[in-house]
Amino acid sequence: MAKLARIEDRPTPPEVYSWRVYFNAFVATFAAVMIGYDSAFIGTSISLDSFKEEFGLNEKSATELNTINANIVSMYQAGCFFGAIFGYPIGYFLGRKFGLVLAGAVFVLGAALQTGASSSTGLGIIYGGRVIVGLAIGAASNLAPIYVAEIAPPAIRGRLIGMYELCWQIGGVVGFWINYGVTEHIGTSHKQWLIAFAVQLVPGGLLFLGSFLIVESPRFLITRDRNGDALRNLSYLRNLPSDAPFIVQEFSEMEAAVAHERSLAGAGFLGPIRTVFADRKLIQRLLLGVSLFMWQNATGINAINYYSPTIFKSIGISGSNTSLLTTGVYGIIKLVCAMAWLLYLVDQLGRRPLLMIGASGGAVSMYYIAAYIAIANPSGSSGGSVDAGGRSAVAAFYIWTLFYSPTWNGTPWVIGAEMFPQHVRTFTQACMAASNWLFTFLVARFTPQMFAAMDYGVYLFFASLMVCSVVFIFFLLPETKQVPLEMMVELFASDVRPWNAHAKVIARMKD
Repeated sequence: MAKLARIEDRPTPPEVYSWRVYFNAFVATFAAVMIGYDSAFIGTSISLDSFKEEFGLNEKSATELNTINANIVSMYQAGCFFGAIFGYPIGYFLGRKFGLVLAGAVFVLGAALQTGASSSTGLGIIYGGRVIVGLAIGAASNLAPIYVAEIAPPAIRGRLIGMYELCWQIGGVVGFWINYGVTEHIGTSHKQWLIAFAVQLVPGGLLFLGSFLIVESPRFLITRDRNGDALRNLSYLRNLPSDAPFIVQEFSEMEAAVAHERSLAGAGFLGPIRTVFADRKLIQRLLLGVSLFMWQNATGINAINYYSPTIFKSIGISGSNTSLLTTGVYGIIKLVCAMAWLLYLVDQLGRRPLLMIGASGGAVSMYYIAAYIAIANPSGSSGGSVDAGGRSAVAAFYIWTLFYSPTWNGTPWVIGAEMFPQHVRTFTQACMAASNWLFTFLVARFTPQMFAAMDYGVYLFFASLMVCSVVFIFFLLPETKQVPLEMMVELFASDVRPWNAHAKVIARMKD
């Protein structure tokens, strides 16, 4: 999706690549920092003794505690699911800029509610706050990629959209290490667990304030017949006068594209929705895109993200500091792999090979961890140290991370954005985001119960699903690398098969 070298579709003045477009894109993608931070901090924060003491959870049975933990985590994903759906009308009626402003404001409200929780308020205010921040994140996960795609020059569009994944992983690293820092330097107290919750206010506040500084998408303004404002914003983003030949040409192309989309989908809020559900092939593509997020969650990623203390306890890592340190290293590996994916892998190796390699290597790692737990029973060991077998299981977990992070972590989002025509992409993007949060909710809600009932079978379950995903990808998903968006429909034509569609379409392009 991103390379260090620019591949331009036309001669482009250097002024186009000024700080302005990078700043506007960074502010929008900063929403992903909030997503990454939540996935990293919440599971470890609610496992702290200080949190359990604050809300009387030490007196609960294991079953009750698992249910409460699952509810705290999954309320967020439930909010995200509905937020992603609401993101479509918000983006349509309010625009991308003020949609992000609203998302930032709602997120700060939800984070503030959680920060105000205590033994006197009980967990209800945390549940409510989690739902509210989820609504904000769901909407932002819909609006931010669309906004960046609409303002980015073609030569750096992939790089700018890829900042979304990078910000996600930066938030994750901060979240993992915040909990390590508070347990290392702050004793068991109200302050210990509260700090990680309060830190949410920082990225939420920055998104809210930063969104006032960005300009509205010129393309959105054209769809509202505000062509004068659209031209001014495009001129600002490209750092060129409004009468510059480059601006005149790009603006004319935007106007023509919007007119063409209106002729295909029809004007209005329901136009793209009607277009998708009236076309059997678009419905098939929508189901294919949604299924990618199902398979992404079938790797076990969100079980690991949200319940890392449970994961490491199952392979014999005891002690909160040791577990948090191990989790922090996991976050750093994900960040480094995300950078490798962003700058090289996704465009060079392609989408299909990445997904199949990631699932194959990840499955082997998960099978190894399951075998180790079944044979050694590390969670039932009375010793406080990790033996050689335990260290090999930790190594297998990190190997799983090396296979997953540069493959399944961001690639489904790329494919979901590529495989649909422009005139329905705002609606299909909402569907992609909502499906991601729906499957994440299911995993987050039932992971504690799965570990209680299945033990090492959880790892066998995820490993087997990864094997199934390899078969699914090979037989159903065509490669989209280097195929122009205008020719994407040919990858799904009846005269090609997913495993040879890319080669045939590229050959036609050369002819």
